[in-house]
Amino acid sequence: MRYNKAATKDINYILGILGAIYPISGKLKEAFLEKTVSLKVKKGEVLLAEGECCQYMYFIKRGAMMGQTTHQKKEIVTYISIDNEFVSSISGLHGIAPSQESIIAVEDAELIAMHNKDLQELFMQYFDMNFLFRVMVEKYYRDAQERTHIIRVGNAKERYLYFVNTKPGYIERLPLHLVASMLDMKLQTLLRVQKQHQLSLQKDRETEECCAKIEDYIITQQAFKTADLSLEKVANSLAISTHKLSAIFNNVYKLTFTDFVNKQRIKSIQQQMADVDTIRYFTIEALAKHSGFASRSAFYNAFKKIVGLNPVEYRNSL
Repeated sequence: MRYNKAATKDINYILGILGAIYPISGKLKEAFLEKTVSLKVKKGEVLLAEGECCQYMYFIKRGAMMGQTTHQKKEIVTYISIDNEFVSSISGLHGIAPSQESIIAVEDAELIAMHNKDLQELFMQYFDMNFLFRVMVEKYYRDAQERTHIIRVGNAKERYLYFVNTKPGYIERLPLHLVASMLDMKLQTLLRVQKQHQLSLQKDRETEECCAKIEDYIITQQAFKTADLSLEKVANSLAISTHKLSAIFNNVYKLTFTDFVNKQRIKSIQQQMADVDTIRYFTIEALAKHSGFASRSAFYNAFKKIVGLNPVEYRNSL
């Protein structure tokens, strides 16, 4: 592989990322500018073969790299890293021992790197370099521990959700067979779980849209004031099946259709009761009729059920 002197702008970009973790001294910045190199790898190219000693710490400027190990003649993806992430062999860090995994380009990639001997020199000379590296390694091991835990104890759905939540955008970008391998599942399982998740998201969006339509029609447009309002009439007006509409009231609002509508009617009546002029010129029964209740008994029963007081008691409490 051909290593070239890294561009100053690329080194400054990395220093900006590291500087957000801990202030970097001017001398350390100078050392980075002197010792950092760059290289390009093509998709499918092996940057480091399993069993070789890793001589560099890499930063992915652009592209995607993966770790891959072989167990019982089966190739297993151990991690996938993309733009703005550091990558190296953890098992063979600093080139001390042979790596237990290969590092392979998942996409064409541009990398910024520093040789282990130069890293060791910086560790010996600069406290800020030691602190930065410690933070980076701690983060890597936390991520690795979390990933290992969820893969060991989580079911396929939990592993998939862990991946899409902690690595947003990866699932759309990376080859799914590699993601499946990293999550320790078959490709067919990943495709099934992904489809189920997408359907659940679609249902959530559809439910939100339905709720918006329901609230606009019944509350904003005050359809609740219609005495003979029924589930069927609302379903027809909103072009939603009665079965789906009923399910939304029961599962989202945790109310029956009748209780939902009566709740809006009583809320309207309470607002009118609070107005001195309104209650002076209109009886409670008149307000109830205007708000959609077809009978006095239905109104009194609903009011007591929702408010906890009968209408007269409530009015006297104001």
